[in-house]
Amino acid sequence: MDEALRAVADPTRRAILVLVREGEVSAGDIARHFPGISRPAVSQHLRILLSAGLLDVRRAGNRRFYRVRREGLAEAARFFESMWSVPLNRLKQLAEEEERTSEDVGGPL
Repeated sequence: MDEALRAVADPTRRAILVLVREGEVSAGDIARHFPGISRPAVSQHLRILLSAGLLDVRRAGNRRFYRVRREGLAEAARFFESMWSVPLNRLKQLAEEEERTSEDVGGPL
């Protein structure tokens, strides 16, 4: 998970993940979305995402097509979801307690 989090810390890599989240995109098409970044730099970003397990690649001749590897994001997603579940459950408990208290005092307002 640490490698995945380090990989998505970079805004360019996050943008690449957004580009490929719906399906395969060629390396050339990815590079065209970043005109201010050299192709070798885009390739380096792709290698980092591959190494972190966040992308899959399919080769067709001399072209490479990238797509999101959802399993690679799953562990990080579970971590962030767990960070929300505790406070949300506590908020629900507090709201239910407040509702019970207001009913005991004379009904809902």
